[in-house]
Amino acid sequence: MSNSFEIGPVQVGAGRLFLIAGPCVIESESHARKMAGAIQRIASDLGVSYIFKASYDKANRTSVKSFRGPGLGEGVRILGAVARDTGLPVLTDVHEPSHCEIAAEAVDVLQIPAFLCRQTDLLVAAGKTGRAVNIKKGQFVAPWDMSHPVEKVRSTGNERVFLTERGSSFGYNTLVVDFRSLAIMRNLAPVVFDGTHSVQQPSAANGVSGGQPEFIPLLARAAVGAGVDGIFLEVHDDPANAKSDGANALDLKLLRPLLETLLAIHAARAV
Repeated sequence: MSNSFEIGPVQVGAGRLFLIAGPCVIESESHARKMAGAIQRIASDLGVSYIFKASYDKANRTSVKSFRGPGLGEGVRILGAVARDTGLPVLTDVHEPSHCEIAAEAVDVLQIPAFLCRQTDLLVAAGKTGRAVNIKKGQFVAPWDMSHPVEKVRSTGNERVFLTERGSSFGYNTLVVDFRSLAIMRNLAPVVFDGTHSVQQPSAANGVSGGQPEFIPLLARAAVGAGVDGIFLEVHDDPANAKSDGANALDLKLLRPLLETLLAIHAARAV
């Protein structure tokens, strides 16, 4: 595997399983704070290093009528407040090069959405901030071809880059995970497995994406068994009423038992 590094107290690529989790989008400041605190308590109880995630803008929603979030200015303010009050590292998506420096003022990780993983200007702008950069593998990209996005970020002198697997397009409205990709991409950079977007059914539910959240534990267990550095989960306290990606989110009440199982698998691999 390539380099290891730190994001605040979180070690990436150093042999310890870490967690990225939170709601898909900032629904309100109070909800973001509630979710960050609830997940932080679970992670702390289990000794899991944790990065809070939420997006200030979901620019790639299926329908123009879908909720996108509070926007850059208000979203960055909320994320900064969550980071200050909890002490957690924070991650958010960026969709435009001009957003990178602004978002980097408040967050620790800039995430490149899967649909934008080949966008050179966006990758370079994110890299230039000096923040850690998480590149989500596009549903249309072979795992070995993720060497190019990684190199685009590293061309800025920023070595703190990692990759996230979130499934590949398989016909219409369906994703499938090729677990070989985890090993292939770990030769390029540390790798995280996104257990929630991997069960998404893109644009399959009349203007929004559907999902099969019952398979989140299965895929997450397989990924940890195959060897990953971290797990990414969209977590919500009321998935049925989530404003984005509720159909593939993990219910908050299921997080603790899932993490306990994943930690046991990770420990068994180390024996």
